[in-house]
Amino acid sequence: MPKKKGEGFHSAAGLIRYFDDEDEKSPKIPPWVVVAMCVGSSIVVTAAAYIWPA
Repeated sequence: MPKKKGEGFHSAAGLIRYFDDEDEKSPKIPPWVVVAMCVGSSIVVTAAAYIWPA
């Protein structure tokens, strides 16, 4: 049975093309916005727990 050579490159080539194409069209969100949204959502959840206790 012959060995398959270069199979890993062919399977990864589609992913590389997909992610290269996706980077050009995707919105750019700075990391600090993500951190601020996490902190803000945790504040909202904590405040909701105090306002409406279970």
